[in-house]
Amino acid sequence: MPLDLSLYLVTDAGLCADHGLEATVAAAVRGGVTLVQLRDKHASDAEMIDQARRLKALLAGTGVPLIINDRLEVALAAEADGLHIGQDDGDVARARAALGPQGILGLSVQTHEQLARLDPSALDYLGLGPVFATPSKHDHAEPLGVDGLAALVAASPLPSVAIGGLKVEHAEAVYRAGADGLAVISAICGTPDPEAAARRFVR
Repeated sequence: MPLDLSLYLVTDAGLCADHGLEATVAAAVRGGVTLVQLRDKHASDAEMIDQARRLKALLAGTGVPLIINDRLEVALAAEADGLHIGQDDGDVARARAALGPQGILGLSVQTHEQLARLDPSALDYLGLGPVFATPSKHDHAEPLGVDGLAALVAASPLPSVAIGGLKVEHAEAVYRAGADGLAVISAICGTPDPEAAARRFVR
């Protein structure tokens, strides 16, 4: 099945706390989320494996893949659908070898220099950003803005998802910039109704 990056949910344990992780993800998927990334910088590997297994069971039959952020061992232990890594979070070739040809592998890219160095044959998609400043990540690079995003998309050899401070009102500009989708954290996780928030993005 082709990878659908159109509405990519990245979880945040703190923002999901009101509803709980599983209920937030279930609601967001009902609303139209097409891919879910489990991201938790503070959980132990054992905690993340448990979370991932529960999300994998929840997503069974929906066609929505589960991606693990940064932690290859968690992705393998939980039999997740794939892994997303940052520039400093591991070796792409090692991750591809461990995941096998069927595993989904994404990489965060902030600059044209990073884009020029990557091996597109080892990857399935790129996360481009941050487009705007975001409270979800305190150590992020300088925001690209929509024009910077468009320039990276134009140079990218792979499908790409925009990330970083994205809200519903940015969706049209992001698609005009050529991105294949939007990755969203607080604009879905941090809302009273994640399903309705996802539906607004889909519309």
